[in-house]
Amino acid sequence: MKYLKFIVVLLVLTVITACKDNASHKVSEEESVYKCPMQCEGNKTYAKLEACPVCKMDLVMVENQRTKSVADDVISDESIFNLTTTWHTEEGSTVQLKDLKGKTLVMVMIYTTCKAACPRLVADMRNIEAKIPKDKLNDLQFVLVSIDPKNDTPARLKAFAKENFMDGEQWTFLQGTESGVREFANVLAVKYKQISPLDFSHSNIISVFNSGGELVHQQEGLGVDNKETVDSILKLVQ
Repeated sequence: MKYLKFIVVLLVLTVITACKDNASHKVSEEESVYKCPMQCEGNKTYAKLEACPVCKMDLVMVENQRTKSVADDVISDESIFNLTTTWHTEEGSTVQLKDLKGKTLVMVMIYTTCKAACPRLVADMRNIEAKIPKDKLNDLQFVLVSIDPKNDTPARLKAFAKENFMDGEQWTFLQGTESGVREFANVLAVKYKQISPLDFSHSNIISVFNSGGELVHQQEGLGVDNKETVDSILKLVQ
């Protein structure tokens, strides 16, 4: 009798395990995406594992949506998206840095009343943009962060963007709090000091971040050769 009970329990466990495996397999299939290995229809994907309607080859799985979703939500300890400061854009919107997640970021710190270094930094940013293929610009965000949040209001930043032909969707200007700006500058190793009501001394650094907010490259100086900067960006947007 004891052995009979053991066999019954074993059979029940086997059935439960099989059901779980089938359910797991079904969920996995539903979350997977497939496409033709020959790319007959470009990047078109299918929800089911079947044959390509063009070449009749079996489709191959290219990603699992659940895995991708989890990965997309992960922020590393080195990411600037861990900073929780609130910023205002030139459009008057309220954002946090994590709202920029998903795009390669090219960032620089300036102030709009600067007559010396900042115009050169702005020119350097536009020169970098000019070397990026047009079809890659949607994967990029050029971000200019003001070190003078008292004077660089969203309205002033918007006017500055228009004056410098930087009012396209790939350009974003940020005004923060004094403490938030200082915190962000420390992360980028940018040093700045106010030397008069409308004048600052500051580092001249352009920083490149991957889509997860991790620093991958910095360009220091004014009017320098930007080949390494452009190459680092192109590697991230391939």
